Order: sequence, then C-alpha cells, then structure tokens
Amino acid sequence: MKIIESYILRRSAKMVLIALLPVLAIIWTTQVLSRVNLVTDSGQSMGSFMLLASCIVPMVLPLVLPFATVIGVTQTLTTMNTDSELTVIEASGASRWTIIKPVLILAAAMSVLSFTVDNGIEPKVRVTFRQLIASAYADLLSSVIEEKTFRQIDTGLYIQISQRLAGRTLLGLFISDTRNPNYQLIYYAREGAVDEKGTALIMRDGEVHRKTLTGDVSVVRFDSYSFDLSNFSQSRGQATLQPTDRTLPFLWSPDPSDPRFQKVPGEFRAELHRRLTEWCFPLVYALIGLLAAGDARSQREARIHPMVSALGIAFALRWASFYFSNQVESSAAYIPFMYAVPILAISLTTFMLLRGKRLGKAAKLSTSFAEKVETLQEKLAERATKRL
Repeated sequence: MKIIESYILRRSAKMVLIALLPVLAIIWTTQVLSRVNLVTDSGQSMGSFMLLASCIVPMVLPLVLPFATVIGVTQTLTTMNTDSELTVIEASGASRWTIIKPVLILAAAMSVLSFTVDNGIEPKVRVTFRQLIASAYADLLSSVIEEKTFRQIDTGLYIQISQRLAGRTLLGLFISDTRNPNYQLIYYAREGAVDEKGTALIMRDGEVHRKTLTGDVSVVRFDSYSFDLSNFSQSRGQATLQPTDRTLPFLWSPDPSDPRFQKVPGEFRAELHRRLTEWCFPLVYALIGLLAAGDARSQREARIHPMVSALGIAFALRWASFYFSNQVESSAAYIPFMYAVPILAISLTTFMLLRGKRLGKAAKLSTSFAEKVETLQEKLAERATKRL
C-alpha cells in the first residue's frame, strides 16, 4: 500500500471511530439508565449490572456502524478537499483508485465486523441479556418488594403487599393494571403466592374491578385467580427467545416445534434475510461517501454539502431496507426487494465511480427536473384558472 493510501485509510478509520463512539455512548447510557430501576429493585449485584450494561453494545453496533462509516468517509474526503489535498493528488497524476482503494479496504473491514457481530456475537449476547432480565424479575415479587410500599414492576403495572410470610406467601395484595388503554383493572386479595416457576401470581379470596373508558365499573369476586407474570417474570435461566436471539443456522432451518416459530413464522423469515443483507451496508455507504466527496472541487462551486447528500441517500436506503423487511414478515414475495436495495445501490455507485460521475451532477439534474415539473404545474394551473 502506498503512503498516501495508508494516510487516507488512517484518517478515515479515525473519523469513523470519532463518529461511532459518541453515538454508542449515548445509546448505551440511555439503555442502561432505563434498566437501573430493575437492577436496584430486584437486588442484583454490581457484577450483574455491569454484565447487563456490556450486553447493550453488540446489540446496537450493527445499526450504528454503517452511518459511522458514511460520516467518517465523507468527512475525511471533504476535509482533504478543503485542504486542497485531493487537488494535489489529482495534479500529481495519481488515479482515482488511490483514493478509492483505502476507502474500500475500510468499508470491507466494517462489513466483516458487522457480519461477525450480527450473526455471531449479538445472538449470544441477546440470550444472555434476556436471561439476566428474567433472573432479575424472578424473585421480584416473592422476595424483593418491600411490605406496604407501591412498586412499579412494568409500565402501567403497580403492586403493593401488606405482609410477607414464610413459604412465598403474601398477605394483603393490591394490583393496579393500566397497561390496556381501553380499560383499567384493580385487584384486591387477602393472600397470594408466586408459583415455583415464577410465571403466575396465585391470588385467593379477593375481587377484581374493571373500569372502561365510559366510566362503567364491573366487580367480580373470586376464590382463586391466577395473574399472568410470564411476560416479565420468567424462571431463572429461562427466557422467551425472539427471532433476533436465534443463530443464523437456526434461522436457516427453524425447529418446527418452536412455539414462537409456530406463532409468527414470518418474523423468522424476515430476520434471516435481514442478517444476509444488512451486513453489506457499510460498503454501500462508503461508496456513497466516495461518490459525494471523492473528487477535488473548487470551494467556489455552488453545491449541497457532501455530508447532507450522503446522509440523505443513506437514510433513504435504510428506510427502504426496513420497509421491505417488515413486509417480508407478512409475505415472502418481498424477499427479492430486500436484496435489490444493496445490490442496486452498489451497482449504481460503482458504475458512477468508474465513469467519473459526480453526485452533485445527479443532484443538479434532479433539481432541474423538479423545477421543470413545477413550472409545468404552474402553467397548467394558469390555464385552468383562465378557463374557469
């Protein structure tokens, strides 16, 4: 590798890290803060909290990495153009490959990293994450919640107990459940207990009040009632696994007896093809950055900032990928479109780079076309007004 190529590669890699680390830090902080109450309320150790916090990074890295790549590449090339470095490179007779080669090396490394994290590390981390959450909730009701204090164990779900006895027995139960926006449920019971699996709260000798949006209240007395806790109170070491938690071989050949697969097979199909397509987005975004800022241009040239153009196209491609991924859940006919998004983007950007095209010219053509359409609409509106 030439010295100038190594120089571009180092600068681009540093800029990618500069763009990546702050975003990861912000997302990590928000996710950790949302889990602090769970850890403190369930009496987990500091080690469990740190393990829970460390699991968040691999879960968000594949999503942030492509955007960090396009920001790093575009910003590096824009700065080099501002400092007239791209002009010097072109004036020295160097080919465009001198600039393209280090960017492609960086993009290939980011794509390999994205594939490794998305298909190798993230599924295992997600399973560990869900097991930690399930373990934290397992003893939340039976051993951690203090007597005569209200505790929020889920959004819109509060519980209060008067006394705790031996054998997992709870006296004086009060539960307020407002998770459903159409009605509110309030439970009273003399006593209750969490079953051994931690999936249900068995209440005895009580009543449940149901209030609708119209103000109608219905009261039902019961001798025994089972309140479902399976969504957030799993047995230790067990958790409900989603398609995002599964490995690539499992998604390729799912177990027909898996209850989640039997319920929503489309989610497994969409997750499989998402894993096989989204890993190449760092390469796609790097090519977009090259197309937006890879040429030496005069500072007096009136144009949209390369970062705006590159990010606009990147967000559009990401939106298209998400849209077709959601459609695949309901219909397998959209699978080719998921692969068409990155393939067409790579083909088009590669063609424009080989032909020496600029993103600015394409933007000017689109702007000119839009102006012509607007002018035609104005003329048609004037003619319609005259006729009226």
